[in-house]
Amino acid sequence: MAFIALAPVVGSYLAYHFWSPGRFVNYGELLTPGPLPDIFLERVDGADFRFSQLRGKWIFVTVDPGACPEGCRDKLYKIRQLRLTQGKDMDRVERVWLLDDAGTPNPGVVAEHPGLWPVKAAGDALKRLALNGAPRDYIYLVDPLGNLMMRYPENADPSKMAKDIARLLKVSRIG
Repeated sequence: MAFIALAPVVGSYLAYHFWSPGRFVNYGELLTPGPLPDIFLERVDGADFRFSQLRGKWIFVTVDPGACPEGCRDKLYKIRQLRLTQGKDMDRVERVWLLDDAGTPNPGVVAEHPGLWPVKAAGDALKRLALNGAPRDYIYLVDPLGNLMMRYPENADPSKMAKDIARLLKVSRIG
């Protein structure tokens, strides 16, 4: 009787510590979750911005210069479309473009992406956000509690990204 009672406990312990799955469900690279520092930033229109303003929402974050070369435009397009593919849940997703230089974005680019938050984050501000790796090479995902938790390469497959965000929205009770 004792063996029958202890077998699930021992089995779960062994599985947790000595077995790692060969394949994961998520497409994006999971990061060790950590809160983004809630520093004061400035939007390109001059208004104040803090990530805490968007608490309770899933946030896609891209980092690119104000000139927004082709790779930047592609990332902005992807995150706009990803948000739109969520249908009734699209209001649970926000998009932030961190400008890592002193450049000003083309108004036409910003107009193509209604609801986008273009934010100045050059120099020390970007370093304080502690985005892992070369920030321009990724699209980051921040959870509703303000934790940086996943990233995708800039040339990521949008359909696989859409499955990730749909799954997160489905199981999340917050945001």
